[in-house]
Amino acid sequence: MASLPIPLSTLPPAVAPGQPLTALAPMQDVTDLAFMRVMAHFGAPDYFFTEFFRVHSQSRLEKHILRSIDENTTGRPIFAQLIGEDLGHLQRTVEDLLHHNVAGIDLNLGCPAPKIYRKNVGGGLLREPARVAEILSMLRAAVPGLFTVKLRIGFEDTGHFDRLLDLMNEHRVDLLSVHGRTVKEMYRSEVHYDFIARAVARVRCPVLANGNVTSAVRAGEILRETRAAGVMIGRHAIRNPWIFRQCREHFAGRPLMRITLGDVRNYVERLYQATLSPDFPERAHVNKMKKYLNFVGQSVDSTGAFLHDMRRAQSEAELFAICDRHLLAEPQREFSPEPYPGIIARPNCETPAEADGCSLETISG
Repeated sequence: MASLPIPLSTLPPAVAPGQPLTALAPMQDVTDLAFMRVMAHFGAPDYFFTEFFRVHSQSRLEKHILRSIDENTTGRPIFAQLIGEDLGHLQRTVEDLLHHNVAGIDLNLGCPAPKIYRKNVGGGLLREPARVAEILSMLRAAVPGLFTVKLRIGFEDTGHFDRLLDLMNEHRVDLLSVHGRTVKEMYRSEVHYDFIARAVARVRCPVLANGNVTSAVRAGEILRETRAAGVMIGRHAIRNPWIFRQCREHFAGRPLMRITLGDVRNYVERLYQATLSPDFPERAHVNKMKKYLNFVGQSVDSTGAFLHDMRRAQSEAELFAICDRHLLAEPQREFSPEPYPGIIARPNCETPAEADGCSLETISG
């Protein structure tokens, strides 16, 4: 029988030792093996986190998520994220995951999708600190290495926040990622960075600041405001896959790499090819690309013309003709480091009204 991977007892070193940490936020239907490889090509974060493994009585480790662990060629560690509330099945899932080369086990206490929190998992658990305590206690005992948590600041309000932070200390969580919104605020409100700062002051483990980290410069501002150990970036890494490289440049006081529209055209091509599958019809693949490009388009032009045209593409040929028209007409023009004001990423017409998970659909607001 093959030996089990040796669990890590300390957080893996950063790409640039001594700098603040960076992590790619776990996003359902986004942070799969293909996307992680694309991110690594343009400049990997310090840490990756998988899409969440759903844990329930009938659950088994999803093969497509396991691939991001077993076939990891990024050179960076991957934490396996779980979402669930049944103690026995969570323990079973941890035991199964420990046969794979995970950097640690992460618990999702933040997913704001209604179909998730109505099952009293993800962000839904924030209503019940006593239940969270039971889950943390069991997972801490079951995980021999690194145990991490991703947390929102509350469900409808922040009344339980300090109690939840104390539970992180009580159960010796090794790394805490705090998204500075409540579950009910989804992705629409301003981010409450003062609550992230409160977490930094109260918990004993390093804290990653998450929520509207739009650029490397903004990451530096958020770190100064919160005194967090690093940043976790989600949708703005879809928009700008160079953002982690730029963060390292900014943290080191170096000029930031200038990104052009021609560079973005290369990113779109690489992402399209990386996510191709013989089992995925062309129209479905184009629709998935349109969901990524909803974010990319926020920095292409200030009028939203690229987004308007892109959302109407029906085929690969149409999609790339639109990309060429908007991205290669002036290939040396700068891709905006920040989203243009008023240019909103939203689901396209193929998106269901209510997605089953913290996916591209639910982060498009």
